[in-house]
Amino acid sequence: MTKKILLIEDEEALQQTMAEYLTDEKFEVLGAMDGQIGLTLAQTKSPDLILLDIVLPKMDGFAVLEEIKKDEKTKNIPVILLTNLESMENIQRAFEKGAVAYLIKADFKLEDVVKKIKEILKM
Repeated sequence: MTKKILLIEDEEALQQTMAEYLTDEKFEVLGAMDGQIGLTLAQTKSPDLILLDIVLPKMDGFAVLEEIKKDEKTKNIPVILLTNLESMENIQRAFEKGAVAYLIKADFKLEDVVKKIKEILKM
């Protein structure tokens, strides 16, 4: 069965590159360019996993994460934060709010992200 990934990322080039890579890896990909749309998609499309940027227009990643985790329908969806913000404070905050992983954009390759996704989804 195809797993559905929601990618909430406002950087268009990265959004497109990741979506294509994930699609090639046989995932169904939903994309959102801002936090508000991302949250709506999380609530209406029931993705298997969410890749979430922190710095987003309309609603930042932490606010989105918080909403996802307090909604009965979405609280069990694993969320991976994907960001350029490297501070320990942000990393700690992400895990406190319920993220399952915190990846720094500059440090990862697409195959590493896919490996992490498969690990979390036990594929």
